[in-house]
Amino acid sequence: MSNYLTNNPAQMADAFKALANPNRVQIFLQLLRCCEPGTVCDTSDVSSCCVGDLGEDLDIAASTLSHHIKELSRAGLIETARRGQHVECWVNREHVASLAAFFRLDQHLNKSGVTP
Repeated sequence: MSNYLTNNPAQMADAFKALANPNRVQIFLQLLRCCEPGTVCDTSDVSSCCVGDLGEDLDIAASTLSHHIKELSRAGLIETARRGQHVECWVNREHVASLAAFFRLDQHLNKSGVTP
């Protein structure tokens, strides 16, 4: 199991809270799809999207989009960087790997001595 998960369950809970909003889930999924379909993103070659592009498919105000981006970033799920007038954001792949490890039921069962 990931050290991130075992060392900081409060941060994991923050990630789940951030993803409890349907608009944030949609934004997060759009960011996960920034890579070419059928390819795996290399974390050394971070693919990013401009915040303005993320809001195109959502029927929300720009200020609401900004708030959702801030919450996803605060939870550690995404990272952002200003590039001139644009703000780019991308998925924090390390944190997503921690979330994936959390949902690997066999790891939890094996650690507790229960067999699946």
